Amino acid sequence: MRSAGKCVQLDGLHPAAYGALPERFYARLDPAPAANPRLIKLNEALARELGLGTDALSAEEQARLFSGSAVPCGVQPLAAAYAGHQFGGFVPQLGDGRAILLGDALGGGGRPYDVQLKGSGRTPYSRGGDGRAAVGPVLREFLVSEAMHALGIPSTRTLAAVTTGESVYREVPLPGAVLTRVAASHVRVGTFQYFAARGDVDGVRTLADYAIARHYPEIQGAARPQLELLRAVTRAQAGLIARWMRVGFIHGVMNTDNMAVSGETIDFGPCAFMDEFDPLKVFSSIDSHGRYAYANQPHVAAWNLTRFAETLLPLIDADTDRAVALASEVLEEFGPRYSELLVEGMRAKIGLAGSREDEDGALIEALLDAMHAGEADFTLTFRGLSELGVGAGIGGLFANAAGFEAWLERWRARLARDPTSPAERADRMRAVNPVYIPRNHRIEQVITAAVEHGDFAPFEAMAAALARPYEERAGLEKYAQPPSRAERVTKTFCGT
Repeated sequence: MRSAGKCVQLDGLHPAAYGALPERFYARLDPAPAANPRLIKLNEALARELGLGTDALSAEEQARLFSGSAVPCGVQPLAAAYAGHQFGGFVPQLGDGRAILLGDALGGGGRPYDVQLKGSGRTPYSRGGDGRAAVGPVLREFLVSEAMHALGIPSTRTLAAVTTGESVYREVPLPGAVLTRVAASHVRVGTFQYFAARGDVDGVRTLADYAIARHYPEIQGAARPQLELLRAVTRAQAGLIARWMRVGFIHGVMNTDNMAVSGETIDFGPCAFMDEFDPLKVFSSIDSHGRYAYANQPHVAAWNLTRFAETLLPLIDADTDRAVALASEVLEEFGPRYSELLVEGMRAKIGLAGSREDEDGALIEALLDAMHAGEADFTLTFRGLSELGVGAGIGGLFANAAGFEAWLERWRARLARDPTSPAERADRMRAVNPVYIPRNHRIEQVITAAVEHGDFAPFEAMAAALARPYEERAGLEKYAQPPSRAERVTKTFCGT
């Protein structure tokens, strides 16, 4: 544990509510100190939003605090236990192998948020790993998590990134770093599985009570609160996955330990945004069979939710058959809700604001088919359609534009029956079709500059571009452009 007098006062950070749960839920320990921590970036806007007193700290104190070299006064850090299905295979004990929860901060309306270090050293759940992180994955998570937030997609966020002054060893030595992550909580489907796998029904009940109180307090008085928890998480995940699909995001590792019951996007290891549209696109280097391909994400989400439901069955009803029937009825809501949200979101992307017509779904599918056949860039196609709602000049995005040109005729005929004016339609479309996304090749360029040259200026520039993804700005054209064939990134990695 820490030496006396070595803590740093951080106003606004409180002991973690998770630490009030029984001791079998976590292990208490301090993060490992870094040799020579240096601050890469503090997310000052997020720090202010959370009421954290970082302004009172020097850059050196910030670096010590967000590297784990100093611990905030008055908190008791912990690493949480959880299990999970990884690529379909169940692992009964995973847990925070390189993450340590520092405490809670309060956002708007007094809502609590976890503040967690990632890459801060070994824990009892490290499973032989070093518990550390390299600069590359830390910068990737910073950029993508903050981009997701700016895009309006529920996500964990990044408060700070710090270099440690030490090397971590993967295939080669790499500069080490620590990321400070903020989440509504880090409770996962896999957290429930940890206790269910041990037959610890009381543990599942305690965890469910915690999740309800923290995320869904409106259901606390329900006759079957655990069933309503399943319903709330199912709805949250349907909304989340629909949002992913609307921007071409591929998570890459949708294991049950990477599905947060809060409905936030969590863990950004081998994630990616598509360039050219392909529904079977896979980036993750460890997803050799395409389990987590773009088009499979809603199916995997439904599968994960079924595993979540299994953990709650003993609490839903003492009669197993009755519990299964009730849970199944809730799970059946996922598909229709997801489809409804996806179609509504895609209608907005192609400029439809009036009443839905029966052919709208087919019109959207036809566009995606044309994009796939023409190898068209997902983001630029939709952004191009936004320009006064006429799709002028974007046929050049297609290797073969015949299918797209035919689709344009159908689309324009459909727009003629929509009540929105062209100017208003263009404004609405630009508000839902980003111009800047965290493209893989740009992220790789940022990482290369930082790792090979210690240059974080490209990271800062890209972070600034992604902070306002829907607003086209002069001088940022390169962040909107897809990669050349030579620049394409085809594999992404977990970084562990």
